[in-house]
Amino acid sequence: MRQLNWKWGVYLSSLFKTVYDAILSAGEAIMAIYQTDFEVAMKDDHSPLTLADTRANEIIFTALKKAYPHYAILSEEAGDDKSRLDSDYCFIVDPLDGTKEFIKGTGEFTVNIALSYKGNPVMGMIYAPVLQKLYYALKGEGAWVENVRTGSVKKIRVSRKTSGLTWVGSRSHSTERETQLIESHTALISRVVTAGSSLKGCLVAEGRADIYYRFGLTSEWDTAAMQCIVEEAGGIFRQMDGSPMRYNRENPLNEKGFYVVNAKKNIWV
Repeated sequence: MRQLNWKWGVYLSSLFKTVYDAILSAGEAIMAIYQTDFEVAMKDDHSPLTLADTRANEIIFTALKKAYPHYAILSEEAGDDKSRLDSDYCFIVDPLDGTKEFIKGTGEFTVNIALSYKGNPVMGMIYAPVLQKLYYALKGEGAWVENVRTGSVKKIRVSRKTSGLTWVGSRSHSTERETQLIESHTALISRVVTAGSSLKGCLVAEGRADIYYRFGLTSEWDTAAMQCIVEEAGGIFRQMDGSPMRYNRENPLNEKGFYVVNAKKNIWV
């Protein structure tokens, strides 16, 4: 882990370490289940749920509540306690982003933890357990990627390309609208790749892709950590109407869709 001698001071360094330890522990629990013949249940919204989702949620929820009992938590796999709306600080958690990829065995799933302050993401952390890559950012401090296996850490930045662009799309949520957008900009897009979970935004943040558009419904836990990382890497993250995404809202659903791009010239909504 990078030395935490940031201007945010000792308090934020301690908070960051708490989240860092929790996300790695959740990743270990997920991997232990990933290597077994696990069962899959269906939630009320017809999305899949595994023991890995619930086990990771328990680990993260317990760690955050113990260290910061007065902070609110909004998690995909926990009941929505509306008292969170009275808190300036809210952890936003997706204990297993990309459950479909987990079930398929692609390895492209992540654990996402963000901290929002008055509706804005000020810390974001995304861990890909199979890849053993950990992305993180603190507002005003930049974005980083760590190889958990080796301990090496490097600062990441979006690319500055305005042509010969790489479009990253979803393995599980591609749409006709997305296809049409790509086809109408073939002069600028030279490559189309796919990825699962929040890794799509991380690819833009580290300059390996340039554009990611997501049409349709998402939730706060899908985007909060990604947004912090992308923006601290110099990228742009907006809802489809160009407005900023806000967090710890009464309704955690994002209905407008969003885009992630490396530069203003690449916005085509």
